[in-house]
Amino acid sequence: MRLLIKGGTVIDPGTGKVVEKDILLADGKIAKIGVNLNAGSAEVLDVSGKLVAPGLIDMHVHLREPGFEAKETIFSGTRAAARGGFTTVACMPNTNPVADNAAIISHIKNTAFVKGTSNVYPIGAISRGSKGEELAEMGDMKEAGAVAFSDDGMPVMNAGLMRRAMQYARMLGLTIISHSEDKNLSAGGAMHEGYMSTVLGLKGIPSSAEEVMVARDILLAEETGCRLHIAHVSTAGSVQLVREAKARGVKVTAEVTPHHFSLNDGAVAGYDTSTKVNPPLRTAADVAAVKDGLADGTIDVIATDHAPHTIEEKDVEYELAPFGLVGLETAVGLVWTELVANGVLTPLQAISKLTINPASVLGISKGTLKTCADADITIIDPATSWTVDPEQFASKGRNTPFTGRQLKGMPYMTIVGGRVVMREGILL
Repeated sequence: MRLLIKGGTVIDPGTGKVVEKDILLADGKIAKIGVNLNAGSAEVLDVSGKLVAPGLIDMHVHLREPGFEAKETIFSGTRAAARGGFTTVACMPNTNPVADNAAIISHIKNTAFVKGTSNVYPIGAISRGSKGEELAEMGDMKEAGAVAFSDDGMPVMNAGLMRRAMQYARMLGLTIISHSEDKNLSAGGAMHEGYMSTVLGLKGIPSSAEEVMVARDILLAEETGCRLHIAHVSTAGSVQLVREAKARGVKVTAEVTPHHFSLNDGAVAGYDTSTKVNPPLRTAADVAAVKDGLADGTIDVIATDHAPHTIEEKDVEYELAPFGLVGLETAVGLVWTELVANGVLTPLQAISKLTINPASVLGISKGTLKTCADADITIIDPATSWTVDPEQFASKGRNTPFTGRQLKGMPYMTIVGGRVVMREGILL
């Protein structure tokens, strides 16, 4: 199949250039990039007024399969990814059973190959069962296709175990992704500890619950030389810890979610359980600090932490609801509305944090536009305004706090391996 993408503005973080060019796709690869390319036998896609970017990468999603298929499946989750403009996702290991061995990693890859709409890269667990008691078979999981290690959803409380995990990960050349939470400080909390938690009568989770673990893992990474990635940064203190570590030369990267730069703890006022996330929505000052971290490069990646739950699970009292919201299908709109439109990031910077930067953290050959690269392309319409309607989601999850929110900027087309899988919100 041959496609010629014409008339768009090409944003390539690999070269750092924003130019008007055509892109020819053939046999699942980028065949040629240039001006006024001849279509020949290729189907022409006129994307005038649109932005043409490398396929977006979400390095932090919960596809829930195996074990929690009522919440999400690889089929539904990758369709949600494609609808949100993501050609590639990396899935966390908190499945049932936990993805802590080569067999489950292989199962996820094989299922994604058969049923997936977007590319799927599994992340293996650090510890057996993500219980934090003994290391999982990290070498075997790498051979099976794991691209990083994390116990996301649960912190590794044992510093000695985390240190050994980092030593092994360094030998294997993979990254440790830290879910930074001290359970002794966060236990029983439902939202950020502060003024709003007092007003609402909900037990709070202090900023220190995140920051002490960020500091610990940075020190361990500095000692071991392991590549460390801090997941879902939410506090001003965490941003500063990462900033200082980078200045010292520590191999640390960090991500932030769209909900942590779009909402603060005031959003919990209506007790909407879709606002119950871990780490919790923080203060307006934390949101400002996170945006500063994005702008100055302290925070490298934007990732959704897409965490679908059933309606029955979320339709309970706030304290009893599970943590998590769905984010794949609202991410681009929130990035453009909150960051690009407000001058926090340029389009090139935003695309970098959604493509080449997560690809670098995971060590995968994705996220750039160059000849012979995989023909994974995301086309974004930066001018279109739209209203979030969870009933239109491809995800099984409907747990979003952005229902009815007017956003500007949306994925117009998603191309995976040279095949158009989504056009104007419709999955093909």
